[in-house]
Amino acid sequence: MAKGKNRMSNEINAGSMADIAFLLLIFFLVTTTIASDKGILNILPPKLDPNVPPPDIKVNERNIFAILINANNDLLVEGEYRRTTENLDKDIKEFILNFGAPNEDAVALFNSLPASLQSQALRRPESSDHPKEAVVSIKTDRGTSYELYLEVFDAAKKAYFEIYGERVGLTADEYRALTGDDEASKALQDKGKAGIPMAISVAEPNKIGGN
Repeated sequence: MAKGKNRMSNEINAGSMADIAFLLLIFFLVTTTIASDKGILNILPPKLDPNVPPPDIKVNERNIFAILINANNDLLVEGEYRRTTENLDKDIKEFILNFGAPNEDAVALFNSLPASLQSQALRRPESSDHPKEAVVSIKTDRGTSYELYLEVFDAAKKAYFEIYGERVGLTADEYRALTGDDEASKALQDKGKAGIPMAISVAEPNKIGGN
């Protein structure tokens, strides 16, 4: 009789092990962070009708701020070679606010800007006519690193957000954080970008470098 009791005490309760394994599975599912890919949030233009030819839009070269990035991650900004994106956002901001040849609407826009932005209008004849005509063009190569492309793209957006924010008394980060979910937030967003569209053109990469 004693031997039978010893045999019973040496057996493992499989039901308890299953419960423990189930609890551990739930624990790891709850506590583990699953990585998700992040991309660039942009509103794409509507798909063109293949039966309708695209509109012939002519843009004067002075209204295009050209940024080229080759397969070696070298930058060519407005024809000048650069190694880094340092001060790129400031140069883009100057280009947008140049007001080199403003029309009647652009003059009204200029008069509506705070003095801090008006003072940045350099009125260079070789630069943009006014913000509504200004286009920032980014062209890459197949071998361009995604990190550098994002740096350039973010510098262009930062230039616009600084202008928008300054118009409503906010920093670029504060304006960027506006959600537009309530009337006050939406009003600030609309006032900041009124008359100054974010015109960033990303051209198809050259098929030279990379795979």
